[in-house]
Amino acid sequence: MANSPVPYKAFPLAGTTPISYLTDVQVNALVSAFQDWYDKSPTEAKRKTRGRYWLVFLVLRFTGARIGEVIRIDDRVDIDYRNAEIKLITLKRHNPRKKNATRIVPVPANVTAETATYLAEFPEQRGRVFRLDQGNFRKVFYARAEEAGIPRDLAHPHILRHTRAVELLRAGVPVTIVQDLLGHSALTTTAVYLRISGQEAKGILRERRGWCEKESRKYMYAVENYVEDWTKRALRI
Repeated sequence: MANSPVPYKAFPLAGTTPISYLTDVQVNALVSAFQDWYDKSPTEAKRKTRGRYWLVFLVLRFTGARIGEVIRIDDRVDIDYRNAEIKLITLKRHNPRKKNATRIVPVPANVTAETATYLAEFPEQRGRVFRLDQGNFRKVFYARAEEAGIPRDLAHPHILRHTRAVELLRAGVPVTIVQDLLGHSALTTTAVYLRISGQEAKGILRERRGWCEKESRKYMYAVENYVEDWTKRALRI
């Protein structure tokens, strides 16, 4: 992948607008900005506060979830620390019967390890780690994005959702699995992230059980077991 600071643009399907997302260099710069801000906390009180923002950022980064979903996480019951999985309440479901639906999203082990380490240091924060105000988080995000040199039009939390979707698809994760991980109610929503023609998109919609054998360089490990389980269930449909 090129190291250009210019954002990649996914080719849209007919009638849609291009999806902007961050390059590897931009993502790494943003992660470093957040981590440095947390690690260089001048006082214990600041470290306690900043740690919560750092953890919300990490979960956004590696789940591709909506910010409204992340701040609803209860660290006492929604995180499987052993298996590195996070349960999320899926928002924006158009089907009323599927309201309050949840999904399980695997994450890199360091994400749950960071959460466990933070709680070991600040056990009084248990049950409220992720319960941040959206407006306050956005302000912190904008500041860190500016430090990382992220263009203003890309400096918003939702850019991490677009970025994660593209990462997973490039890593070879089947589009139907990405749909499930992101909590999209329709496959057509996920399909806009693909660099494909409209005709190929129709083929994907017909072939919901497709499996891509391409190896992931650094993302497949986190979703490997989940993909295997999902595929087995899909083959029984």
